[in-house]
Amino acid sequence: MITDLVEGPPIACTLGAGDFKARLAWIAALNAASLRAERQDGLRLELTYAPEARGQVLDLIRREQECCAFLSFALDEDPSGLRLTVEAPEAVRDGVEAVFEPFRSKITATSGCGCCAGAAA
Repeated sequence: MITDLVEGPPIACTLGAGDFKARLAWIAALNAASLRAERQDGLRLELTYAPEARGQVLDLIRREQECCAFLSFALDEDPSGLRLTVEAPEAVRDGVEAVFEPFRSKITATSGCGCCAGAAA
């Protein structure tokens, strides 16, 4: 008996090339203005933003949930800042660096789509 081994949404980014480049530039601008720290632990990336970036961070979560539904997002808030946690599924462990690259502070508009890189793993 053959069973469906894939659970959850497909591991792929749904943005086209032009939209992806625009998204990278938008995230880079957000990070340049408000990202205070980043830390990765395996399949988990924690990004700490300034409290005044709340609206943009919520927008980031909304946008990314639309195009990369395989990632999960959690936001913790306190007066000192916002901690956004992005978690990738086990299926992308071998390509997790590429998956998280778009969320990193040193991103460039020429970077490849990290979401799609994880699909090949």
